[in-house]
Order: sequence, then C-alpha cells, then structure tokens
Amino acid sequence: MYSEIINNKLELLKESGQYREFVTINRIRGQYPLAMLNGESDGQPVVVWCSNDYLGMSQHPIVTQAMHNAIDSFGAGSGGSRNIGGTHYHYAALESSLADWHGKEAALVFPTGYGSNDATLQCLLRLFPDCIVFSDERNHASIINGVRSTQVDRAIFRHNDVGHLEELLAAQPHDRAKIIVFESVYSMDGDISPIEKITELATTYNAMTFLDEVHAIGMYGPRGAGIAANLGIAHRLDIIQGTMAKAIGVIGGYITGSAPLIDAIRSFASGFIFTTSLPPAVVAACHASVEHLKSSDEERMALHRKTDMLRTALAEANIPIMPSSETHILPVLVGDAKKCKAAAQRLLEQHRVYLQPINSPTVAVGTERFRVNVTPNHTEEQIMHLTEALTEVFHHFDIPFAKMMDVVEYA
Repeated sequence: MYSEIINNKLELLKESGQYREFVTINRIRGQYPLAMLNGESDGQPVVVWCSNDYLGMSQHPIVTQAMHNAIDSFGAGSGGSRNIGGTHYHYAALESSLADWHGKEAALVFPTGYGSNDATLQCLLRLFPDCIVFSDERNHASIINGVRSTQVDRAIFRHNDVGHLEELLAAQPHDRAKIIVFESVYSMDGDISPIEKITELATTYNAMTFLDEVHAIGMYGPRGAGIAANLGIAHRLDIIQGTMAKAIGVIGGYITGSAPLIDAIRSFASGFIFTTSLPPAVVAACHASVEHLKSSDEERMALHRKTDMLRTALAEANIPIMPSSETHILPVLVGDAKKCKAAAQRLLEQHRVYLQPINSPTVAVGTERFRVNVTPNHTEEQIMHLTEALTEVFHHFDIPFAKMMDVVEYA
C-alpha cells in the first residue's frame, strides 16, 4: 500500500513535468563558470549559467587558501555542536565580521541559510506570547517552513504590497507582538522589496522586522552589505539574515541583530543548539571571503557590468526577460513545464549550456522559466553564445519570443 501511494505521487509529478532530475556537473577549479559533465573527461566543457556563486568567490585564491590552512591546522570536522566541542576560534572572527558588515551588535552562524531562517523564525515566534507574523506571499521555503512550524497566527500579504500589509497590521492591537518577515531581493523574480516603506510601517504599528538579504549581500550597498545598507536603513531592521553559500561562495547561514536578541536565539533555538557546527575550514573560508568583499568593489562592479551586457543582449534577441527583474537575476520566461525541461536538455546537449528549468511548485504554473545569472567570470563571448543558444532553442520548441507575447508576472 505504502509503495503504491508513493509511486503514484512520483508518477503524477513526472507526468506534470515537475519531477526534478539532478544534472551532475563537475566544476573546474580556476576555470569557473566552466564544468565537465559527469563521465566526460575529454569533452567540451559546459558553461554554467544558473549558479548562486554570484561573484565566483568559491574559486578565489584567498578563500581556497584559508580553507587549506584551516584543514592543515584543525583537520576536517568541527567535532560537535557549538555548545559541545564545536566552537573553534574562527567562529568568533566570522561572527564579529558579519555583525560589523551589517552594523549590528552581534551575529550568529548556522550550518545553512535555510537553517538560519527556519530555526530563528521558529524560535522568535515562540518567544513572544500571542505573536502574529506577517509574511510576504513569495517568501522563501525556509521562511514558510519556519512560520508553519509554529502555532502562531499568521497573515500573508500580497507580494511587495505595502498597502495590503498596512491593512493587516492596522487590524491588530498596537501592543500585540508582531513580526514582519520579507526579503530584499526575491530570487525567482529578481525584484527588490520596498524595505524603507515596510520599516516605516513597522515603526507605526509596533512590529519587529526580519529581513532576508541572501540574494543581495556581497553585491549591493557599501562594502557589499546589502540593499538595506545601500538605502542607509540597516539600523532600522531588527534582524538581517544572510547566507554564505551565494556571493560569499562557500556555505552557511547567519543572522545579525542586537546582542540580547542574538543571545536569545543562541540560547533557545533548537535548530541551532542541536546541530553540528560548521567545520573550521568552512568558517575560515567564509571569513576570508567576507573580509575580501568588504574591501573590494572589483567583483560586484564586474557583476553589474556583465549583467547589463547580458540583459542588453537578451533584449536585442527578444528573449523574454520577466519585467519584474531589476537586479542581477534575469528570469527568462518559458511558460510551459515540459518545454522548459526539454529546452534545458537541448541547451545542455546541443549547446553545452547549463540552465536548470524552474518549474512549479517553485514558481506558479504558467510562469516556468530559466533563472539566468551571469558572473564576473563569464566572458563577452560566452554571453553571446548563450543568447544564440537560447534563440535556437526558443525557435526549436516554439517558445514565444518577447515581441510575440505580453510578458506577465505570475499572480
């Protein structure tokens, strides 16, 4: 009975085109964004166009050397949770650096960005009696899971709609505990939230703010500290959350905020307390990357220059970039799950271009897309090759070009 139920669900997933298949690619050190397909050793490499290694920092010699040095000093693993043997001195350096980056008193590092959202929100929502959470409808799965794992009241506001958020806030007593959870850059649409207006509402209606900056840190703002820092309002956010798996180029998540608030999460969040800490080599590499990005504008300036170049090339070829995009994330609309999957396969096999199809439930049905990210490491020749490859594949599968359709955002 159990196997039948499971197999039926998997079959439905496959029939709908939503079944996920992993493409095994082996990135080539020092040659990012090039990678070899698994099982190929002497073929033509593929060009990766959908990595979250936005600035190529996973390949930076400062980062890799820090990791090597830590392995030589400490070995591979951390040895335990932060409370039991897993707090090595690199943690203090990294957490101090992250707090400084966001202008906060303290920071706390988690093994993943998913975990930092999930564990922190579960903890926060249980700390405050009769709390209600206000969450943007397009928040990441880690935020959604953190909220759903508690029994607190929740109100979902329409994406980036401050009018709707205010209606929901105004319906609650002023002295009721409230937390507004939202992101700065949304990873599937490439748009930016109205952070300043949301912080103003939080002040008016006596709410805490929790801002996820994972797709902005390293790339925007002074020293790469994010969108809130770019607006000069980071100090008005109660918690700024980030990841070290994207622009920083390694792995791990973190939160920053006031010292008492961070201490409370450290002391009460089971998702932090009862998990093994990151190994010294990972933490050392993260610290080296953060410190480099604080002082170097080279990588982020190159990213924005290459993004402008790619955006122009795709627009001139009438490749439909969704109009929501105002950042380095360029969502290319396909609008059909099966075509999106087939197009990705053809791009890989015929053009040596790796783009992962983004289908439901990650995005709404009818808005299936490629999420294209250029990096400082991509060349102008690779940008033109991608444009030509997408053009051929759109023709092959009869996918509408921009001038053949009204490009719409999903509702």
